[in-house]
Amino acid sequence: MRPAALLLLAAALAPGAPARGHEGHRPATGRDTAAPAAAAFPLPAPGTYRLPPIRPAAGGAVLDEAGRRLDLLGDALRGRVSVLALIYTRCGDVCPLANADMARLQDLAARDPGLSGRMRLVTLSVDPEHDTPEVMRAFAATWRSPDPAAPAWRFLTAPDRAALAPVLAAYDQRVDARPEAAGGGLSHLFRAFLIDRDGRIRNIYSLDFFDPALVLTDVRTLLIEEARGR
Repeated sequence: MRPAALLLLAAALAPGAPARGHEGHRPATGRDTAAPAAAAFPLPAPGTYRLPPIRPAAGGAVLDEAGRRLDLLGDALRGRVSVLALIYTRCGDVCPLANADMARLQDLAARDPGLSGRMRLVTLSVDPEHDTPEVMRAFAATWRSPDPAAPAWRFLTAPDRAALAPVLAAYDQRVDARPEAAGGGLSHLFRAFLIDRDGRIRNIYSLDFFDPALVLTDVRTLLIEEARGR
């Protein structure tokens, strides 16, 4: 992991940091992939279980790091198995842990070139007033792997809160304004979504279950299902 990302994670885990929304979560080990930590629970073999569609994933107006206007579903999610994480850059509790897990997921996927080219990671900010495309570009530089074998990781924001509202509603993501809260006065519980190539949600993770090895096993399961269908 890059030094700036390590500093963010260390700050979140410091004794004086705000209480985390999901206690008991094992912190990610960062970008040191030489000795991966064991999963918190036994993982089934990919393809030995099913992940039935939950519901269609939603689209909506978003901006990429260059400020280009995209549709979340049509431009950012379809075509590959995607892992969508909802965070904001000023978050000082759950988000650094979630970002570290996303970075770990990217590193694990990079070990399998045949896999990494068929999946992508997508981070969407829930704080568009602060998290402009320029802020997301700098944030991406902190977390994204420079390894060319790693899957793509897109960092997106919304044009404004009005454009973001229907996206949050579609993903059942509640974001509360708390002026007394650290990190921009927002409060939310982290959620991430596994979305198949056809734009259907196939799993939803809280931070407690956002284990990179588990998520990668789920990605492989969807790709095996797709190959069997052909």
